[in-house]
Order: sequence, then C-alpha cells, then structure tokens
Amino acid sequence: MTIFKFDYDGREETDEDRKARRKYLCKSKAESSEKNRKRAIVTGITGQDGSYLAELLLDKGYDVVGLKRRTSTENHERIEGIIENPRFSLEEVEIADTGSVYSAVERHQPDEVYNLAAQSHVKTSFDQPHYTIETNTVGVVNFLEAIRRFKPDAKFYQASTSEMFGKNYDTKFCTDDKKNPQEKFQDENTAFEPQSPYAAAKLASHHMVRIYRDGYGLHASCGILFNHESERRGEKFVTRKITKWIAGFKSWAEAQGLDTESRHFEFDKDYIHSRRSSYPKLRLGNIEAFRDWGHAEDYVNAMWLMLQQEKPDDYVIATGETYSVHDFMVHAFEYIDIPKEEITNFFMIDPEFYRPAEVEFLKGEPTKAETILGWERNVSFEQLVHRMLESDINAEKEKVQKELYTS
Repeated sequence: MTIFKFDYDGREETDEDRKARRKYLCKSKAESSEKNRKRAIVTGITGQDGSYLAELLLDKGYDVVGLKRRTSTENHERIEGIIENPRFSLEEVEIADTGSVYSAVERHQPDEVYNLAAQSHVKTSFDQPHYTIETNTVGVVNFLEAIRRFKPDAKFYQASTSEMFGKNYDTKFCTDDKKNPQEKFQDENTAFEPQSPYAAAKLASHHMVRIYRDGYGLHASCGILFNHESERRGEKFVTRKITKWIAGFKSWAEAQGLDTESRHFEFDKDYIHSRRSSYPKLRLGNIEAFRDWGHAEDYVNAMWLMLQQEKPDDYVIATGETYSVHDFMVHAFEYIDIPKEEITNFFMIDPEFYRPAEVEFLKGEPTKAETILGWERNVSFEQLVHRMLESDINAEKEKVQKELYTS
C-alpha cells in the first residue's frame, strides 16, 4: 500500500488521499518538466525562417519566446499555427534598442538565442543603408552584450549570409566536367568581398560574433546560409515573385476558359492580351545571376544543430548546386505547361530591378556541416520550385472561391 509520505499520520490511504497524492505528483511532474524545458528566444519570429524554426523548437519541447518589431498592423500569417501554443509567447522588441534587448535576455534567461531578425532585402539595403546597419549590426551587438552580461551560458546563433562572399569564390579541379574542369564554390575558408550594404552589415556582425566567441568564451555560432526559399518567402524576393506571378497568370487565363498555351494570347512589350482582357508581364532584373537554392525547413534544422554542439563554430549551409534565375523560371513555367522556348513571351527585363553592384555566382560547399553536424537537406531544387508554385496556385484558387462566395 502506497502512503502519501510527506504527511503520513498512520492511517490507511483513503480515496481522498489517493486523489490528493495523484494531484500532487502530477503538479510536481509538471513543475519539474517546466523547469527542465529549454527556453529559446527567436528574433524575426514572423518571418520565413523564424516561423519554421519556432515550429521545430516547439516540436522538440522548447519554450519559445518570439520577438518581433512593433508594426502598425499585425503580420502573424506565418505563425498562426503556433500562436495559441501554451509554450509560445510573442513580444515586441526593437533589437536596435539596447535597453529593450537587455530586458528581454535578463527576464527570460534563455538557454538559446537565435537572431534571425534583419533587413534582408539586398536591393532595399542600397536605399536604406542606415536602417540596414542598425538592424543587421547594432542589433547583433546588443544581443551579444546582453548575453555576456545577463546569461553568459546561453548559446547564440547568428544568421550570416552567402552574400558576404560577393564576387569572390574558390576553385577546385572537377574530373566529371571536361568542358569546365575548374569548379567554382564558396566554403568557410573563402575570403569575403561584400557587394551591398546588406552584405557589409552582415559581415560586420559575423566578425563581432567571432570576437565575442574568442574574447569572452561565448557559445556563439554563425550559419553562412545560402539562398533558402519556401512557400512562406516574402513576395519581394525573386523566387516568390516568379511563383506568385505564374499562379496569378494561370488563374487569369482559367477565368476565361483558357489554358496557358501561348497560342491563346498576343504579346506586346508590357502586357499579355487575350480577347477579353490583359495581364501585365512578369518584370525581372538580372536573370543570369546564379544562386544555390534550398528549402528553409531544411536550413532551420541546421541552425538548431549548431547550438547542440559542444564547441561553437561557423558553418556554410548550402545544397552544393547552383541555378540561374532563368533556370528557376524554366522549371516554374514548365510546371504550368509553358515550354522553355516560349517563356520569353511572358516576362520582361526591367532595369529598375538591377542592383548597383551585382553578385553573379553563389554555390556553397556544405561538407563541414554534413560531416560535423550530420546535417542533410531533404528538399531538392525541383521539389522546392514545385512546392512554392503549388502553394501560390492553391492560394489563388482560395482567393477566387472567396470572391465568388462574397459577390
């Protein structure tokens, strides 16, 4: 017979005693579980990477504190699935404000901090260099200082970027390709040569992480992430701009009882014309830029793996493959049965979308991450393109259904 030992008075245990004991043990277990749970702060929580990372951490049993900057309108679409989770909380914090960051770290005493907040659009960084530096550099220093002062055993992840390499790359001999025996790539040892205020600000932060790691012994790591896209990618980024336009065009054609074949349309410089109406062409900048594209879900797993290591370090996270923007378009248009030979009818080059300084080639070498972290990607380039398209096409269908329902 089990007795409630902490207040045993010689009586046999009654039903009331058993209920009280079970309640006490459940409460103690819950309190113990809560005490042992890891707590993570994630900045940029409403963005693509922040939302995927929060889902991953919650699945692993973490308490997650999501930080977002104050905005006049709510932008919670990407975190709708977790916002009611009792282990998730959302706070407004301006990361460029020292007091705001210090307060968050001191109050929450996190085990891990993932800094994903950034002004992340390269073209915008040329128009807003001061804001870009404030967010992408000053905010990082604020977190490093806050951790050093208030939670020095916390592990810190900084989102660095392949844009830091700029025009620079290394080469290696490739026996598989006789036409191009010198294969270009970037890895952890490739020299940086940033070509934008965005990349320069990120590089400054990258060096600050190393300085705090070496100087103060912080467990601080950087993920040099190459381009990673998803169904949650912002609409200003070229991949999402392409898939969203294609979904809109497909919906426009179908509303007139047409498929997407070129024979149904006439084309001029700016528009695609049917017998009934017109649709603006897709407008793009440099379509010959090559990028190493992966899926954000795979990449946030690499972030988590970095902070589970005994020693902090910096890692390139990439697919080891490179495709041009034109290649991305070919895969995307072929998905809606527009062949490669005809896609020039559907888009136009607009000089407005060129950067003042261009990065022409990025291809990461992820061997270090694969070997030490055990990281691997699960989503291929073709799967990435198709998933983004399917998401935007389904969103267009829902939009049409909603308009029919409300009309």
